[in-house]
Amino acid sequence: MFVRVSTARATRPASHAIIPVVAESALFPSRALPIAAHTTTPRHTALIRVTHWITTLCFFALLVSGIEIVISHPRFYWGETGNVLTPSLFDLPIPASRSAVHTGYSFVLPDQNGWSRYLHFQAAWALVLTGLLYAISGLFTGHFRKHLLPARTDLSRRALSRTIANHLRFKPPAEDEACSYNVLQRLTYLLVIFVLFPLVIWTGLAMSPAIVSAFPAVVTVFGGQQSARTIHFFVSVFLVLFLVVHIVMVCLAGFRDRMRAMITGGAAEHKEHA
Repeated sequence: MFVRVSTARATRPASHAIIPVVAESALFPSRALPIAAHTTTPRHTALIRVTHWITTLCFFALLVSGIEIVISHPRFYWGETGNVLTPSLFDLPIPASRSAVHTGYSFVLPDQNGWSRYLHFQAAWALVLTGLLYAISGLFTGHFRKHLLPARTDLSRRALSRTIANHLRFKPPAEDEACSYNVLQRLTYLLVIFVLFPLVIWTGLAMSPAIVSAFPAVVTVFGGQQSARTIHFFVSVFLVLFLVVHIVMVCLAGFRDRMRAMITGGAAEHKEHA
């Protein structure tokens, strides 16, 4: 930057002088202040974000409708058959929505079994189709291998113990985890995606008369429809526990940044430059 200064004295060698103006930060580098810059790094693809939110809606619908279905008969059995006249494996200590089911309470809840079964059926098939799309895409794009399959070094006893201890102390994740998952998250997601979700879908299909009539092996592998219903209940409980822990960890890691990543696809990084 230059400033032109005029002069009226004839004794000067030139009528105009060019005087350079130097920034103060250049003369005094120690006074240069760092400026925070926000950059965005890609974290989730569009397909992962879409399938994530569809799965979230379907799971919420399945949870609400599943609770209503359980309330209609809060007794669980093992084997092929089970009703109010047969001994149960265990009972939930809640009132029922049907007077024929004796739960020890002097009242019954409103019967919501109609719409809840319809919603449960529709949401289940939407979840199955969404899960298939996610699984096929993850296999072809290498998503599971790149982002979920843990490295051998992360599976060592020391690495696992350190990660578990950090989670038990509710320690916020490090900055390098903004664009990746730690080993405990990877193992948990693999368990949910490839074990719990397929098992809850399989046991749900085993309770469908139409599916069982066409493929009897779907239910016989569990020992009967009541066994499939009991396993379905426990797997659902594990999925709810996973959801609670997942929400807690998202809040600890930074709710706004994690939600932004799952909505826009990018994770914000904070850098400083002079």
